[in-house]
Amino acid sequence: MSTRSQDQTSHLHVLGTGKMPTPENGPGVHLLESFPNCYPHRPYIISIAFPEFTSLCPVTGQPDSGTICVEYIPDKLCVESKSFKLYMFAYRNHQSFMETITNSMLEDFTTLLQPCWCRIRGLFAPRGGTHLHVFAEEFKKDLSAEQERNVRETVMAWRKEARPHQA
Repeated sequence: MSTRSQDQTSHLHVLGTGKMPTPENGPGVHLLESFPNCYPHRPYIISIAFPEFTSLCPVTGQPDSGTICVEYIPDKLCVESKSFKLYMFAYRNHQSFMETITNSMLEDFTTLLQPCWCRIRGLFAPRGGTHLHVFAEEFKKDLSAEQERNVRETVMAWRKEARPHQA
């Protein structure tokens, strides 16, 4: 006999279908799906890493690769992990600078989720003997003073104690 949580899943279209949508228009927020956060009263961090990220240089067309880490404190929504994977796959044939990719991802995740805090870390593999790591983050602007304090304390503790997906 199985049991079920209170997770709301009826609106998810990609998970469990066995079908992968083709990202005809390239990567974008339209590829991401979300589900309700069951614990919006508690600031907690979700960290998702995609260690097989690839994209193309917009000048040379040569492949770039690395690890993309998405870290966020959800407010009302969480990202669904299969849609996250498909979103990352959409970058495989996308030509863009690493700095643009990292900041575009931050915009997509903050648009979709409106999290209390979100940081995207682009830990790109060396090319020409040079490491390039790009970090972009944003705190939600309309938090109460107490919420903001709790979120910032959680982020500070995360930065000091947790070092997931380090390059």
